[in-house]
Amino acid sequence: MLGALKRLKTRRMVLAELSSSGETKVMHISDTPESSYRFIEGLIEETRPDCIIHTGDLADNIKLERRPELRGLYRGALRKLAGILKGSGARLYIVPGNEDDPELVRGFFGDAVVEPGTVVEIKGVRLALGHSWEDVAGVEADFKLYGHNFRVIPRGLNAILGVNFLFLPSGRVVRVDYPVGTDTYRGYKLRRGL
Repeated sequence: MLGALKRLKTRRMVLAELSSSGETKVMHISDTPESSYRFIEGLIEETRPDCIIHTGDLADNIKLERRPELRGLYRGALRKLAGILKGSGARLYIVPGNEDDPELVRGFFGDAVVEPGTVVEIKGVRLALGHSWEDVAGVEADFKLYGHNFRVIPRGLNAILGVNFLFLPSGRVVRVDYPVGTDTYRGYKLRRGL
C-alpha cells in the first residue's frame, strides 16, 4: 500500500512540474493503443503542451499491417485520436508507423504528417523524428524521437517506454509512464532485451 501511495505522490509531483514550467513543452507519444487515448487526453489537459509529436502506430491495438481487413476499425480509432490531438491546440507532428495507413493518417492530420527521418527545430533544438530507431540513428540532431520497439540509442527518446516531455530550450526530459496494461493492448507479452 505504501508503495502505491508513493507512486501517486510522485505522479502528482511530476504533473505539477509539467504544468508549471515556463519553457516550451513538447509531448512525445508513440505506439498508442485505443486504451491509452483517455489517459493521453487527460495528460494533455493537465499539462497543456505547446507541441505534440506522435512517432507512429497511432492505433497500435489494430495491427493493420497484418490485418488490412480492420481498416474500418482503424479509421474509427484515428478519428478519436485526431479529435484529441487536434483539439489540444498544440502544434502537431505525426510520423506514420508500420501499422498505420499513411493515406488515412494524412486524411486526418494533413500537413502535420512528416516522413521518418524528418528534422524539426523548436527553440533552437533539433529533433529527428522517426517511427523506429533506424529512422533516426544516423541523423544529426540534438534529440532522436521514435518508438516501435524497446531499443534505446544515444540521444534517443523512445516513447514506447513512456510519454516523454521535453522542455525547450533547456533540453530537460521528464517521462510519465503509460497506464498499466498498455503493453498488453499493444500486443506485447513481455519486454524483450531490457
